[in-house]
Amino acid sequence: MKLTLLNARLPGERGLMGSGINVVIRDGIIDDIEFVGQTSAFTVPAAGGDSAVEAEQIVDLGGRFLIPGLWDNHVHMGQWAQTRRRLDLARAESADHASAIVAENLALRAANRDAGIAEPVIGFGWRGTLWDGEPHKDLLDRYTGATPVYLFSVDLHTVWVNSAGLLAQGIDHPTGILIEEECYALERRMQVVDVTTLDAWVAEAAREAAARGVVGIVDFELAWNPGDWRRRIQNGNDLLRVECGIYPEHLERAIETGLRTGDTVASTNGLLRVGRLKVISDGSLGSRTAYCSVPYPAATGARARGVLNILPADLRVLMERAQSNGIESAIHAIGDNAVALALDEFEHSDAEGAIEHAQLVSPADVERIAGLEIVASVQPEHAMDDRDAVDALWPAHAAWAFSLASMLEAGVELAFGSDAPVTPLDPWRGIAAAVTRSRDGREPWHPEQCIDVEDALEASTRSRLAIGQPADLIALDIDPLECDGEQLRTMPVALTLVAGRVTHSTLS
Repeated sequence: MKLTLLNARLPGERGLMGSGINVVIRDGIIDDIEFVGQTSAFTVPAAGGDSAVEAEQIVDLGGRFLIPGLWDNHVHMGQWAQTRRRLDLARAESADHASAIVAENLALRAANRDAGIAEPVIGFGWRGTLWDGEPHKDLLDRYTGATPVYLFSVDLHTVWVNSAGLLAQGIDHPTGILIEEECYALERRMQVVDVTTLDAWVAEAAREAAARGVVGIVDFELAWNPGDWRRRIQNGNDLLRVECGIYPEHLERAIETGLRTGDTVASTNGLLRVGRLKVISDGSLGSRTAYCSVPYPAATGARARGVLNILPADLRVLMERAQSNGIESAIHAIGDNAVALALDEFEHSDAEGAIEHAQLVSPADVERIAGLEIVASVQPEHAMDDRDAVDALWPAHAAWAFSLASMLEAGVELAFGSDAPVTPLDPWRGIAAAVTRSRDGREPWHPEQCIDVEDALEASTRSRLAIGQPADLIALDIDPLECDGEQLRTMPVALTLVAGRVTHSTLS
């Protein structure tokens, strides 16, 4: 099958008398690129004629800007699909306000005579880092009675549970605030929808991602992702390329199955590839569990500097086991101590891979990342969400946070993602955050760490607009190199192609 894109433009291209390009795609690969003047020199073959003539589709881009398609290099796809249907707590300004939102939801159920009034309330999105009061099960109990309530923080490292919810789960806990492993275990239990329903929700999320110019994702869902995505693709959810992460509990299964990082999974039309071993070494800033070199303000006790979820020796064993079987490592490390320890284990194990998040990195460890040729998989939009929390909780080292320009200068390879559902699955938000370090009209935060649009796009793509490359392309209504921050954030996408197939189009 042949697809020809007519009258495209390259971002930043002004000279050559208004030149544009025509792109010929065969069997999902860019076969030819023809530079043309303002009047296309491309000849469209006449209809009819010899039946042996190759079938061709023509798409006139009308002067739109053509670039490689975008990747989101850190997604939790199942959780993203589900949390959008959970009670939204993003507007909660305090623990009491969050409790009141839950009470409103229960009152609405009762007013509608909802037969599900006794069904659990599952909420998502609260940010308690800078709240005056601390969340507690007793506060929820005032509003919720016998209805189980499970409220997941936006970073998914903390869940706030009322007494009825603890009782339903057989958990005895003094505060109802479950962090890290306890939170992850409860999140797995909340995955209560059937496979057919979840797959339909994931397919909807994939369509929305394609509409934002996404051609591929790295899925770090807490699941057996190779199997889940093979099923989805075989059932027609084929809008995205997927690189599937593997968690420690599935490592031996992956090894026994013969999966290796970069392999294409059979019977997926080339869309599914094996990703890296994902290990969560520390917590998060929002839950004050990111493992840091200095204590959090006013914090005391064993968790004053955050939480280390795995001992370095155990991390090394996992990384060595994975690497010896062809599986790279993706180590979640947010605090500076966690990053340093993860780099130690990359050195000791000779593993390849990435640091996921890398939110607080000392200058010395920026150089180590570059020297080890480890990818820094960063979520720039988190900087906009966390800027006030960073200033409050990491005051001595705020200049180290999300140090994108420093990483580029040191030669670190950046890979951008959203960490959806922590932020929406929309790479343009991350690109805008990386370029402007600003949102909602606020002054840029540590503007010395702003990077160029070209570098932000490179961190969000995996292919090039070149002959022989996969035809994973998007067409934009405006030039991304000529945009301000808000235009980048809301970039209109007219066309998305994955391997030359149209996965989204607003063209008539």
